[in-house]
Amino acid sequence: MERYNLIVVGAGPAGLSAAIESAKRGMSVMVFDENHKPGGQLFKQIHKFFGSKEHKAKIRGFNIGTELLKEASDAGVQVKLNATVIGIFENKEVTVNHDGAVHHYKADSVIIATGAAENMVPFEGWTLPGVIGAGAAQTMMNLHGVKPGKKIFMLGSGNVGLVVSFQLLQAGCEVVALVDAAPRIGGYGVHAAKVARTGVPFYLGYTIKKVIGTEKVEGVIIGKVDEHFKIIPGTEIELDVDTVCVAVGLSPMSQLLKMSGCKMEDNPRRGGQVPIVDEYGETSVPCLFAAGDVSGIEEASSAMIKGRMAGLRAAYKLGFTEEKVMTETETVYAKDLDSLRQGMFAPANRGKLIEKTDEGIPTSMNLLTKGFVAEDEIERYPGVTHQKGIHPVIECTQNIPCNPCQDACKKNCIKIGSCITALPVVTPDNCGCTGCGMCVASCSGQAIFLVHEDFEPGFTSITLPYEFLPLPEKGTVGKALSRSGEALCDAEIVGVRSAGAFDHTHLLTMKVPNEYGYKARFWRLEK
Repeated sequence: MERYNLIVVGAGPAGLSAAIESAKRGMSVMVFDENHKPGGQLFKQIHKFFGSKEHKAKIRGFNIGTELLKEASDAGVQVKLNATVIGIFENKEVTVNHDGAVHHYKADSVIIATGAAENMVPFEGWTLPGVIGAGAAQTMMNLHGVKPGKKIFMLGSGNVGLVVSFQLLQAGCEVVALVDAAPRIGGYGVHAAKVARTGVPFYLGYTIKKVIGTEKVEGVIIGKVDEHFKIIPGTEIELDVDTVCVAVGLSPMSQLLKMSGCKMEDNPRRGGQVPIVDEYGETSVPCLFAAGDVSGIEEASSAMIKGRMAGLRAAYKLGFTEEKVMTETETVYAKDLDSLRQGMFAPANRGKLIEKTDEGIPTSMNLLTKGFVAEDEIERYPGVTHQKGIHPVIECTQNIPCNPCQDACKKNCIKIGSCITALPVVTPDNCGCTGCGMCVASCSGQAIFLVHEDFEPGFTSITLPYEFLPLPEKGTVGKALSRSGEALCDAEIVGVRSAGAFDHTHLLTMKVPNEYGYKARFWRLEK
């Protein structure tokens, strides 16, 4: 029987972070993962992360995964793949199925970081081929290069539904509709806005009645729901789709923790059946920890910090780090974690309607119900200014934990302050913007545009983030789309910029008549 100071179950963001933190302090660490590749969900996440530079903000998920794997290797962490942990017993004995046999291991401490599984909802036709989880669609696209379908229906408006909808568009799929039974969008407004401006319609307060088809998905019927979430007769709409993606939340994969005998609770705010843990992730069983989504559904940035905290505490309890070092490091991690849990999307606000920002600005109700900020709402936010010359216009309208734009601007045109959930403010009256575009490329929510109201007589130029291929050439004429995806006018591409520092976010500059300078937010080549 092999022995280790620490066994980690799960090689995702939380598990790898925990393993790194422990191994750096001299512990022998083994990580088991049932998949054939380590990294968990990170390698499916091609979007840029939110947060600050301490949270790996503006770095794409798969690059964060690569960094963690290298860090783990450098620290001496052992990772065994295609290894399914099937039991945890007394005295930290772990049984693992790999290489066609069951093997037994012993550890002084164990960290469970098994993550979460996608939820499903039953409806007529939900077992037909073509009905898949949004995470499965993400795996098909971003790991295997396979389109899940041609015409996609997305159920769920949380961050997963919004992010995967955008990635489906990037893969060349048509997202026919994004539907949610809730009356308001559940995810970040910037994610919804970048989907809406491509022309995807949102149906809030609707749900699936049935999937059409006998051997595969051939369409879907949706209907408006009442206050009891029952479909109102006569409100049905039929949509022509070939794939249904379901993004209705996640449930912690806590089976191993239940087996271990630690105290559990049914906590809807944390995602369901979760272990009762202290602030460091330790369960009621000494030296048994839970980290990441298995202890409560949060973003991957939070999972990595919780993993670090669990790994550090395990090292301290086994005598591999001094109390002073542990206390100082935990204070930093706790501060970082707290900063990610502030703002409108703080765990305490889950499910609540936040009517004003922290600055006292009325929330855009149009954004919450239709996916985009209305024209009569947008100018109330401090990132939206009118100036001479080129300058940033920031359509970030919710208090979310993110501040890369502040760091990106070398001219200090953009200010957020020490609280990373504060709304970005653009310096008024000739901010000194050079038009470098770093703020546009660094924005994880693709909510920053460079506007030049005096580009040419009668024309305004708009530089926008663009992550679609093929890139248009300079001189190409297409359509400028509004925040709602409505075609506004012809728009000529007058600039295309790509740079290593932009990390695959290309900058398109289009010119439009002046009256559309604060309305046009996307460009499309007409078929």
